Amino acid sequence: MTDTLLQNGIKGSRGEGSYFKKGCNPLAQTGRSKLQNKRASLNQQIIKQMRMRAGAENLLKATSNNKVREMVLLELSYVNSNLQLLMGQLEGLNSSVEVYQSAQETTNIPLIALGLKETKEVDFSTFFKDFILEHYSEDGNSYEDEIADLMDLRQACRTPSRNDAGVELLAKYSSHLPLMESRFFSPNRQTGIFFTWYDSFTGVPVCQQNLSLEKASVLFNMAALYSQIGTRSDRQTIVGLEEAIVSFQKAAGILNHLKETFTHTPSYDMSPAMVSMLIRLMLAQAQECLFEKTALPGIRNQFSPLMKMAQEAAKVSEIYDQVHQSMIQAPIKDNVPFFWSTMSQVKTNHYRSMAHYFVASALLDHQLSPSDDEDQQEKTLSQVYDSLPDGHSPLDILKSKDERTRIGKAHIRRAILGHEEALRIYSLCHHLNKLDVLQDILRASHQRSLNKCSENENEDEFTDYTEAPDIISKTEHRAEMEVPPSTKVKVSDFFQRLGPMSVFSAKQRWTAPRTVRLHPEDTDLGFTLKGESPVQVVSLDPLCQAAADGLKEADYIVAVGDTDCKWMGVGEVMRLLKDVHEEDIDIQVVSMMDSNPPMPTKSATFCGNLPKTYSMICLAFDDDKSPKSRKVAKKPSFISWGLKNKLKSASTLSLPTSDRSSTLPWNKPCPTFPSSSSYNNDSALY
Repeated sequence: MTDTLLQNGIKGSRGEGSYFKKGCNPLAQTGRSKLQNKRASLNQQIIKQMRMRAGAENLLKATSNNKVREMVLLELSYVNSNLQLLMGQLEGLNSSVEVYQSAQETTNIPLIALGLKETKEVDFSTFFKDFILEHYSEDGNSYEDEIADLMDLRQACRTPSRNDAGVELLAKYSSHLPLMESRFFSPNRQTGIFFTWYDSFTGVPVCQQNLSLEKASVLFNMAALYSQIGTRSDRQTIVGLEEAIVSFQKAAGILNHLKETFTHTPSYDMSPAMVSMLIRLMLAQAQECLFEKTALPGIRNQFSPLMKMAQEAAKVSEIYDQVHQSMIQAPIKDNVPFFWSTMSQVKTNHYRSMAHYFVASALLDHQLSPSDDEDQQEKTLSQVYDSLPDGHSPLDILKSKDERTRIGKAHIRRAILGHEEALRIYSLCHHLNKLDVLQDILRASHQRSLNKCSENENEDEFTDYTEAPDIISKTEHRAEMEVPPSTKVKVSDFFQRLGPMSVFSAKQRWTAPRTVRLHPEDTDLGFTLKGESPVQVVSLDPLCQAAADGLKEADYIVAVGDTDCKWMGVGEVMRLLKDVHEEDIDIQVVSMMDSNPPMPTKSATFCGNLPKTYSMICLAFDDDKSPKSRKVAKKPSFISWGLKNKLKSASTLSLPTSDRSSTLPWNKPCPTFPSSSSYNNDSALY
């Protein structure tokens, strides 16, 4: 299950060293790569079936022939059945947690890792070259190396290594995206570049021309990679547990940053409700590792340490119960793998039972002796319970052997019942049944509680039905979200030769470079310069020779002779202009133009007709209308981007809905794929 890294890094086009590492070898036959390859294959099959269904539904709406309609309906039922099977297989991949566990992990309960979102390859070369020629008036072919480096970086991000180098790789690409957006993504024109990402839970493709989806998906994969690092850590050592804790906290921090930054992401796995659930899951697993870290050196068989561990276990149980409650809420319950909700429910019961076992051990195995700190034990016991049974005071329970035994047995009975419930829930999920280590831990915990109960049985006693009170959860080390500094790293702009970003960006428009000749007989050039880089012409004498040759005030000097001076300051440019006293010299200048108002964008929707997912948003031009006849309308909000009529705009974004009456996860209905009357022919734009 180790990652096979490609050798060497990708070298810079200008001779510098390796500035980023390649990802894992996509052909390496590791467990993680095999699973990710299966995910990619399933995504392709899902989109194929969705296209077939779209065509069948369009034909169903277009024909009135009853025989044809019967054939189409039969085909639709077949396609929907295939989609259900494919979605089931994708859920199985999300349930394959054993692939992500440490090879040394044989005695701990497995943890859940997020799978990486899959994406299609993107070719930047054609558009970038054309944009450089049209917008920057430079030869786009001279930037082939830079474009290739950017594409190589994105390709490497599809298979990041499962360590800090893999996170750094994703962070570098994430830091390049704002630079790329400033250089090439103009509000006045469409790029023609579509970024396609597949939903991690449903496999539904989402496609957009802007970079918001790309930025959000890279952040999601960074969080997923941190979760995989956490599950791979060796939890038999303190160092491994600390690595797992930090990784899960960082995963939660990145997901929280994703939720706060990208609030309208059309992919359902990055919707606010789903991301909130994932944050709780990551923090719950971090809290579980904190509990394991406390217990790893061994739990002292004394009253206070046992009570402390009981409250720590109760805290883990409480957090997992919150995770489970969020997983069974609509619409999340219809998209989260059944394995995940079942695992969280199993852990809720398991750790609650452990808490009752620790309290029972403290009360049954340790009687209050003269050498014990009576006040300390009384304070400890009072903090464990919210309300004491039968109105007894903590000191009464501690001093009375019968009361300690009676309440201790009540706790051990609750522990046994809780372990039996965990085993019952475990047996309901066939994916959980594959985890032998989980079954062994649950059975061993159940047997330990049974043994404790049998040790304290007395045949002469009557059966006591005292109900053990709930244990107050408490922890000394609470898991908190942590935003790693690696989400943004300092990178060198691939296209810095185009000039400073403050001036030479996609938002600015200039004239084509003009050549102005400066003559040596002019002792005074007739203008002054200002600015850092590039320098700007100010105080231009309208009667000077340079003005007559076409130089204008506020022009930017981009070249002096054959020397590019976009990045030069005033002093450097002045030194170059000193040569004008010896011979004529040509300078190239550009003038800033007023930016046109943004063109209104139209949207075409690829809708998978899945009732549990967002639609796929594709932006496209209305090429039938000339720019002159195009009407500039107020741009609507993201969610209400319209199509050509009200019926189409109503299907642009479909939020999943389901029956709220079903709350038990093992009764989760099989997802269905009903026909949607809102589907339209514009989906063929995808």
